[in-house]
Amino acid sequence: MINKRILFQTCALAALVFGFLSSCIREEAPGMECDIEAMWIEGDEYKPYFYNANDMKRTIISTENTITFPVRSLSIMPKQVAVHFALTPGATIYPANGSVQDFSDGDVTYTVTAEDGKTTRTYRLGFRETSQTVTDRAYDFENYEEARYASSEIYYHRFYELSNSGEKLTDIWASGNEGFCLSMLSKILSNTKVYPEEFPTVSAPDGRTGRCVKLQTLSTGDLGKTTNRPIAAGNLFLGKFNITYAASNSLLATEMGIPFTNEPIRVTGYYKYKRGAVFTGADSKVIPGRQDEADIYAVLYLNKDENGNDVMLNGGNVLTSPYIVRKARMESLPETDEWTLFDMSFEGDKVIDETLLANRGYNLALVFSSSKSGANFEGAIGSTLYIDDVVLSVKK
Repeated sequence: MINKRILFQTCALAALVFGFLSSCIREEAPGMECDIEAMWIEGDEYKPYFYNANDMKRTIISTENTITFPVRSLSIMPKQVAVHFALTPGATIYPANGSVQDFSDGDVTYTVTAEDGKTTRTYRLGFRETSQTVTDRAYDFENYEEARYASSEIYYHRFYELSNSGEKLTDIWASGNEGFCLSMLSKILSNTKVYPEEFPTVSAPDGRTGRCVKLQTLSTGDLGKTTNRPIAAGNLFLGKFNITYAASNSLLATEMGIPFTNEPIRVTGYYKYKRGAVFTGADSKVIPGRQDEADIYAVLYLNKDENGNDVMLNGGNVLTSPYIVRKARMESLPETDEWTLFDMSFEGDKVIDETLLANRGYNLALVFSSSKSGANFEGAIGSTLYIDDVVLSVKK
């Protein structure tokens, strides 16, 4: 059975076009939602085990099933911890919400049961040691997996990194692939199989070394045209894609940035790029004389404002926010069929608080896109950007 919550979001988007919102609501059976929406650890006594108090809470996106809290050291972290949860209305959780659990042997499995008493969902919850390091980060994009959209037959690629201990880290990279699923309403409802290669962001062979990332600007079909979202640019970024906003405000869906504990200096890597032939606007009309461009940029920004509120940049403000302290962007990426070096340096004269930096008070966003104006649904179908062997250099 397709996850009812995701199906409802898909139907809600289609309703903007076809006017059948009421029928989608009828399909949304009451009391069948069984998700964790947020989780947190209470108590000042736990703060010393975390780099930042913000790490003691997590907002959970709909596709997450394995969730971790980042801590300074597992060796000093208490084994008995009480975790609190915000659940979808009417749902219950086992072990009990706020109960003390033993994490000494690793992750603990929680089961959320919907109000109907039948629909369930399981989560694995644990703690991950996040050590500070002054080494450069290298991203070769060899690690990816097939993700499934709800319980449909739609599959797409999701990239991950490996920790020093070999743990799979799925909360580093994100893309708009899950949002692209919303353009596939008919295939979702008919249970038609869709393969990862049909998505804007995909793992591809023949990288500069091993595999690479392929980002391609694709059509979103008739539904996208009617809602003035005719294209979807291939993108990959450090952060999360929050599908909650995908239908209503797609810019908010791209939550860009992850906590970073070193001052970034430079980003290098290799790319290939071929632009699509016809550039169109959000109204699907051709814009004469305009050519598509690929985009690569990165920003370091404060993840809390002056009042201590969380700051998470998105597709609408990631390049303009006043909380940005460093920025790097490629001025141009000429077309090339050969692997070509790109090299960009971080600029900015705002003072970086070293203590705050060491305690995860800054986020870093690194973004790749096949269409520079893709966030505004402008670009050329067929524009294709390949990325491989990226190195993020930090201040030693």
